[in-house]
Amino acid sequence: MSQILDTILNSLRDLLGSAVKIFPAIIAALIIIMLTRYAAKLSKNLADQVGQRTLKSKSLQSLLHKAANITTWIVGVVLACVVAFPGLRLGDIIATLGLGSVAIGFAFQDIFKNFLSGILILIQRPFRIDDQIVIGDYEGTVEQIDIRTTMIRTYTGERILMPNSELFTSAVRVRTAYSKRRTDLAVGVDYNTSLPEAKQILQQTIERVEGVVNKPVPEIDLVGFGDSSIDLIVRYWTKPRQQQVRQVQTEAIMAIKSALDAANISIPYPIRTLYHYDQDKYNDYLPAEGNENHRKSDRYADYV
Repeated sequence: MSQILDTILNSLRDLLGSAVKIFPAIIAALIIIMLTRYAAKLSKNLADQVGQRTLKSKSLQSLLHKAANITTWIVGVVLACVVAFPGLRLGDIIATLGLGSVAIGFAFQDIFKNFLSGILILIQRPFRIDDQIVIGDYEGTVEQIDIRTTMIRTYTGERILMPNSELFTSAVRVRTAYSKRRTDLAVGVDYNTSLPEAKQILQQTIERVEGVVNKPVPEIDLVGFGDSSIDLIVRYWTKPRQQQVRQVQTEAIMAIKSALDAANISIPYPIRTLYHYDQDKYNDYLPAEGNENHRKSDRYADYV
């Protein structure tokens, strides 16, 4: 019985001695954690000041703020663990974090891909909030650029959440990248029309349409001989937003139609010329000479 009591007492003495030895290390670790709290506040304030001076994007400023806070806490916790547990080496902690980050990276590679793409989009700024873009089958106005997704409001009032990785790796058409945008409007006139007169009328008409800018000057191009008309293209420039482009195009079509009507220049309908013959007098199974005789005797009986 006395041996058991001695063993228990010796174990308690060893635990007490270990606690006395580690107590200063634990106190030091707690002090480091408390200091880390204040250091995190200082780092966040510093990150906010730097972000406001150097970064225009609110999303990037928020990212810098969070990154400074998280980095400070990670450094503080690692130092506290090293101080509290002397047997724990810094190299072991770094190796463990490295293996953990690789595992997390494989598990969440799509999330990290969108995250990095979002950061690059915010830094490079290929388009901005309120720009009108076309990506794949979607077209609309950029409402918000987040770290993972970009919100696009379509012209029909729908919201599209586009992953940033698709925006970063795909071709994006930014319709509002410049201050002007060109519209090509096709017009066909009758073959009997005087082309110089038609071109002059179209030029004067499009220049008077409200919303068409003076520079670059509108152009009228003759582009080809159509099936029932001579084809022209009216090229004019407007402000780039979709609503303005549509409104000006409507006014341009109405003005061109009125001007051509006033000048008695017709916009012809598609015309087809049909030939027909009497099939009773024509047989595919007759010899070639017989068919030729039928052709000579019929001479395309009717014409429409």
